[in-house]
Amino acid sequence: MTDAPAAPAVDRERLVEDLRALVRIPSITGSEESVAAWAAGALEELGMRVEVVRPALAAIKGDPAWPGEEMPRTSLPVVIGRAGSSGATGATGATGATGSRPRVILSGHLDVVPPGDLATWTADPWGAEIRDGRLYGRGACDMKGGVASILAAVRALGSSGGLRRLDGELMVVLVPSEEDGGQGTLAAIRAGATGDRAVITEPSNLDVVVAHAGAITFRLTVPGRAAHASQRREGISALDKLFVLTRALEADETHRNAAETDPLMTALGLPYPTIIGIVGGGDWASTVLDRVTADGRYGVRLGQSAAEAEADLRAAITAACVADDFLREHPATVEITGGRFGSARVPSDHPLPTGLADVAEAISGRRPAVLGEPYGADMQMFVNVGGTPCVIFGPGDVRVAHSADEFVPLDEVETCARVLAAWVLRELGTA
Repeated sequence: MTDAPAAPAVDRERLVEDLRALVRIPSITGSEESVAAWAAGALEELGMRVEVVRPALAAIKGDPAWPGEEMPRTSLPVVIGRAGSSGATGATGATGATGSRPRVILSGHLDVVPPGDLATWTADPWGAEIRDGRLYGRGACDMKGGVASILAAVRALGSSGGLRRLDGELMVVLVPSEEDGGQGTLAAIRAGATGDRAVITEPSNLDVVVAHAGAITFRLTVPGRAAHASQRREGISALDKLFVLTRALEADETHRNAAETDPLMTALGLPYPTIIGIVGGGDWASTVLDRVTADGRYGVRLGQSAAEAEADLRAAITAACVADDFLREHPATVEITGGRFGSARVPSDHPLPTGLADVAEAISGRRPAVLGEPYGADMQMFVNVGGTPCVIFGPGDVRVAHSADEFVPLDEVETCARVLAAWVLRELGTA
């Protein structure tokens, strides 16, 4: 087991209170003002200097790094809390290079996806019910459990006196709009939320995620030729042509995944999946379909930007259309909609993941695995846009995120808080 600074005591009762309060606020993406106000008040109570940033939406949408969105919104509230002080204006990778004291960031998103069909739940999605050491509710795992861990870590540092003696700056960044692309973290970065190291407390089963894929959402509009059902051979079914394109996307998926060589991603089996999630078309049962739309998700490979993945997608659809007698003259169209998650990676031997793993091992007795993941996350914003080395480390299992009866184990939330508190002390020491 590796030595690490002792973790200040975590107040479990307050941790659970915070998590229950968070889950009981139905902060569906696009409606995060109430939860942001609660989070700002919580950080102020913990002794942090708090700013709530509300950027002009037009300015964020005009940013070259804007990652898209899937939900309408009228505001983008970003909560930033600070403790200690730092002369850092951005990540340099080595504090000594600038002579400034370091800045570390703990970050999480406050938005959640809709609960879906309430009949599939055995608990109230907004009730924060506790059963068998688990807290249930929409967002409990993704990722209000992680946010509660951050708050508990800051509270532990404050009660032990460590928060007042930081030799550097701790920044807590709580954002909206992660679920539909990440423009909340983009806004935070533009407001100065960059640093030497960052940890996002997304659910990782308390393992350390150093690489993640990305994803783009798309819409195919597939043409056909209408005809009376009794004369269907005179028509061309757009649904049949969608099948042509679906088979092409399956072949493209196989090719893109077989080309991956990074062991962190090949271990996932299918790191870059493609799916069609929504299909619509037709307005009369006895008419051959002349138009179908299909919405889906396309993986962004490690090392790719969202734009590069889009080029792959368009090339696959174009090639399939060229090879089809009808689609050659009447090609399907591709529109990129919704979020655009890029991919990100930090070296497995970087001081951030190794140092965090050392602390986690010392606190919990278990050495975290170092992993890659197939989903998109705000980590790519910190790494690619903010120039800030970033990893994911948080409580809960992503397999229950977005599901009915979503839950997070309270023991993991507490352990995460203890690790974060000790890691901040390791990184910033005491003045």
